[in-house]
Amino acid sequence: MNDRNQSQWNWTRRTLLKTASAGFAILSVRLATPSAVPAESLPEGRLSFYNVWTDERLAITYRNKAGEYDPAALDEINHVLRCHYTGEVAAIDVRVLEHVNLVQKKVGGNREIYVISGYRSPEYNAMLVRTGRRAAKNSLHVQGQAIDLQIAGVHPKMVRQAALALGYGGVGYYPRSKFVHLDSGPFRWW
Repeated sequence: MNDRNQSQWNWTRRTLLKTASAGFAILSVRLATPSAVPAESLPEGRLSFYNVWTDERLAITYRNKAGEYDPAALDEINHVLRCHYTGEVAAIDVRVLEHVNLVQKKVGGNREIYVISGYRSPEYNAMLVRTGRRAAKNSLHVQGQAIDLQIAGVHPKMVRQAALALGYGGVGYYPRSKFVHLDSGPFRWW
């Protein structure tokens, strides 16, 4: 094969790989994008976040009245809940967002949610485990399925009680640090 034919083949192969990658990315987004939920069973799909580490705020509607999730809104949520240590962004499980939403509405409507920890990169989580900071080796934070939070103007004990009353997901209470852990795993508490 001469240089010109080799160059054309490389360009064609490169184009094929880019096209295949783009197609796979689109397919992945479609498969990973949550489907509609029964909207009548959930409160308004709107949350207000304040990330205490990055000093960022986000007030956003992530689900419409028909129960359809907004992928662009979910991307913004993923960004504000990113790992503050590495800056890595990952998909946050909509089930944990709905858990947070239900708890927030139960304690008083549209209060701002102070994010202590959202997604954690494996690197950051491993560092927390090594330094004995009460992080689980297989934390749901690393899977984008947990959020540690405070709700503005609400004592963490009340947030915990509201979450326990729902009987959904994991509910952790950290009175000395004054935050509550919510996750989309099986119902349990500590």
